Amino acid sequence: MSTCQQTSRVWALAFAAAGSLLVPAIASAQAATAAKTPTFAKDVAPILQRSCVTCHRAGESAPMSLMTYEEARPWARSIKSRTTAREMPPYHIDKSIGITKFKNDPSLSDEEIQTIAKWVDGGAPRGNAADMPAPRTFKDSGAWDFEPDIVVKFPPYKVPASGPDLYGNIYADIPIKTDRYIQAIQTRAGTPASRKVVHHALTYAVADPDSMEVSGDDSAGVDGGDFLVEYASGKNAEVYTGDSGVPLQAGKKAMVSYHLHSVGEEVDAYIEVAMKLHPEGYTPKHIRWSKQLAQSTAELDIPGNSVVRIDGYTVMHKNARILSFQPHMHIRGKRQCLELIYPTGGSAARSEMISCTNFNYNWHINYTYADEVAPIVPAGTILHVITWHDNSQANRANPDPKNWVGDGQRTIDEMGFAWIGWYDLTDEEYKEQLAARKAEREKKTRTTQQQQQQGQQ
Repeated sequence: MSTCQQTSRVWALAFAAAGSLLVPAIASAQAATAAKTPTFAKDVAPILQRSCVTCHRAGESAPMSLMTYEEARPWARSIKSRTTAREMPPYHIDKSIGITKFKNDPSLSDEEIQTIAKWVDGGAPRGNAADMPAPRTFKDSGAWDFEPDIVVKFPPYKVPASGPDLYGNIYADIPIKTDRYIQAIQTRAGTPASRKVVHHALTYAVADPDSMEVSGDDSAGVDGGDFLVEYASGKNAEVYTGDSGVPLQAGKKAMVSYHLHSVGEEVDAYIEVAMKLHPEGYTPKHIRWSKQLAQSTAELDIPGNSVVRIDGYTVMHKNARILSFQPHMHIRGKRQCLELIYPTGGSAARSEMISCTNFNYNWHINYTYADEVAPIVPAGTILHVITWHDNSQANRANPDPKNWVGDGQRTIDEMGFAWIGWYDLTDEEYKEQLAARKAEREKKTRTTQQQQQQGQQ
């Protein structure tokens, strides 16, 4: 055997020996990587169950179901993309600014978003079927967000396949025999087709339907009626807490002031309003108000291919507890912030930015503050609403970024204000709630300090 042949044989034996050592090492590394990769059954399904399948299931508004691995797996990349961008679930509040605690918050934590991303990047494995959480149970498809006491169903309105935006009123009976107070309320477009054509719907209780007029302006109230609730696409239910409610008088008619637009096919628009009522004879401590506030007094002027900011201001003339914040814009709406400017009695005002949220026209979310953080403000506080409109190509929903856009009620026009929910406080109530909030903060601070001391021991 030549020297070259001997050398080759030695190297071959060496590589074979090394290979025999590397195989278990590689297998071990692969097993470790697999162990670190989240699985659908154990890690991802619980996230989807909590925050996604309310809509992403058969018969609901989402375009696909995510209840099972077989249903979710084809959409893995899309799920990662939409959750990483915080487009889904649709809860667009910016939690790096101001108040971060809200009721019925479906948004994902940074850790949950990372889990989904790692699952997708790791090949979206199923995992052990035994790790799957029990599937959530739901009421019938299309159920209300709460168990209603009454449901008002307005007669359908036929929307033609094409034509100008439509405005008007539709009436229905309110099935109560005595005066009551509303504890929770929700409007919905009653069919999937209706959701496409209902731009907004404002519901009132009216004594004389013939006296009502509709201008098509959803930035101002309608004289002569008791305002009950606003609806726009994707809006959630309003639930009134803190022993508050909205009066509902017996004998009045329900009126929905509608704004409908054509979508290329003839559609029967169905609008329904569900209400949960306080017990008969019960009067809550506070009247809950909901109004469109802080619209800019300057005329809206949005040139083509531009992003424009507008500012609106409203003075709260009484002490108040602010319960909710809901931005309202149209297709070019981009972002909105709510700032409180407190009365100081001096020249230097103190302000606090309490909420900022991105905006998607398909999701008019009513952000309801958690009880322990709902702002308690003195009389004279100014609500400052800052709104941005994006009329550029960067706005994927923009139908024509080249054209100027101004104020108007049509879907293709723009506006910018906030729906604010609150109830008034007497001076005594204001002081009591402020003192209780301070005491709760001090209690939490003491608890945190004690835990830190115990951890250091």
